Amino acid sequence: MLDDFFLRAMLAGLGLALVAGPLGSFVVWRRMAYFGDSTAHAAILGVALSLAFNFSIYAGTLTVALAMALLVTALVSRGQAMDTVLGVLAHSALAFGLVAISFVPSARVDLNAYLFGDILTVGRGDLALIWLGALAVLALLIWRWQNLLTATLNEELAMAAGIDPRIERLLLSVALAVVVALSIRIVGSLLISAMLIIPAAAARSLAGTPERMAANASLIACFSVMLGLGASLHLDTPAGPSIVAVAAVFFAIFFVFRRP
Repeated sequence: MLDDFFLRAMLAGLGLALVAGPLGSFVVWRRMAYFGDSTAHAAILGVALSLAFNFSIYAGTLTVALAMALLVTALVSRGQAMDTVLGVLAHSALAFGLVAISFVPSARVDLNAYLFGDILTVGRGDLALIWLGALAVLALLIWRWQNLLTATLNEELAMAAGIDPRIERLLLSVALAVVVALSIRIVGSLLISAMLIIPAAAARSLAGTPERMAANASLIACFSVMLGLGASLHLDTPAGPSIVAVAAVFFAIFFVFRRP
């Protein structure tokens, strides 16, 4: 019989995996991997603010992640180069976050948990928030799926169809910020992008349609969570990195055996 903490960890990971498939697919299609990294790095600043002012980690990371997403969107819309904006903001936010967290004595021991995740400490309240957030993002993606897909494939075609690509880009940025905030307890800020990108990249080899790729990415992410947690339990390895390592193995297998 599995312990309660392991079941909670499994359910939390599956909640993340469910939404990581479709959202990660858009990250891959739009080549937003660096954007995901930037938002995840900014989450450390949110952790520092949460600990300093004694409020929810989720609220702090979500606030900072949303601010990062909105700031990047605003700067890019004013003509700034995306890679330059992301490079400046990502490293600046991470640096300020690490400096700020050094002034919070209680956080120094726990820093690794926020960098690499500590899924085995997820509580019932965390589990409820993770699933509510994941289902909300999934509902948003389903609702806007066709518009998001059209804007991703061709922005000119989207505008001709009456779709504003800027709104769809902003919605994706907000969804990404929410998932980053949810994921920090599971895989940590340094591995969040990996959980979004690797299952989607692995599913690309199997995809016949965008919908199938998103569904396969979710399945790969779910199996990565289950096998990664199982490996962590039996091999006594860190849970978050173990999940990502299993996802990487799936990617390697599908890459080797993919159809030419």
